Parts: sequence; C-alpha cells; structure tokens
Amino acid sequence: MKNLVVIAAAMLLFSCEQQKLAYVDNNKMLEEYQEKIDIEANFKMKSDKLTQKRDSISQAYQIEAQAFQLRAQKLSDKKAQEEYGLIQQRAQFMGQQLQQEEQSLQMAGRVEMDSMVIKVKKSIGAYGKSKGYSYVFSGGDGGSVIYGPEAADITEEIVKILNDNYKNE
Repeated sequence: MKNLVVIAAAMLLFSCEQQKLAYVDNNKMLEEYQEKIDIEANFKMKSDKLTQKRDSISQAYQIEAQAFQLRAQKLSDKKAQEEYGLIQQRAQFMGQQLQQEEQSLQMAGRVEMDSMVIKVKKSIGAYGKSKGYSYVFSGGDGGSVIYGPEAADITEEIVKILNDNYKNE
C-alpha cells in the first residue's frame, strides 16, 4: 500500500511537469515591426493622394459652377436648368467614384493588415515551438497577460525575427 502511494505521488509529480511560458507585448511588437510601419505609411500615402484628387476635383467643380452662374444669366430658364442638372450629375458621379475608391483603399488596407497579423501569429507560434514553450501569451492592451516577469517577455526576439524575415522577403 505504501508503495502504491509513492508511485501515485511520483506519477502526479511527473504529470505536473513545469511548462515553459512566455508572452509577447503586442503593442510594442507592432510599434517596432517594420512591415506594419510600411503598410501604414503606404496607406497614408495613398489616402493623401486620394484627398488631393478629391480637393482638385472639388476646385474644378467650383470653377465650373462659377462659370455656369455667369453663363446662366444669359440663358433661358429651361436651358439653365438643363445645364445645371448636367453639372450636378457629373459632380454626383465623381463623388460616387471617389467614395468607391476610398472604400476600395480601406478594404485593401484591412486585407493587408489581416494578412500581416496571420503571418505574425504563425511566426510567434513557430518561434514558441522551436524554443520549447508550452504557451506564448499576448500582452499589452487587450492582451491576456496582466503581469509577467521580464524573463518571460520574448517581444524583442519576436520583433527581430519578424523584421529580419520582412527584410528578406
């Protein structure tokens, strides 16, 4: 009976072997990850170009509207209404096109970011597996780690691996 208790205790000790845990500070990682920085910069550049295009079209429309106002005084009411209707249609069409471009840009940005997040998760998983971690948690705002010792923080290693891989793509 005594041997049975010793064997059960030994089995319990072996079954509760120490698991290796780590965490990654998502906020810090994403602030330092070059691909994310590049995606945001590229999106901002495209967004700024779209804003410039919108401003330029708006200016052209205003000039056309002012020119029409001068011409409208010499036109019959019916002819003025027809021309004004055409100008409004063109403006509405251009507004719709710009809105579609903006939506497409936002959708492409989301797809690119989602793809990057998937790649990051795979890289973290591969790193964790290669280093023998049982679990790698996410830290930072919204993460699942409220506190962890600095020794368990693998953020720097992950950022280095991600940036190295990104450079080599």
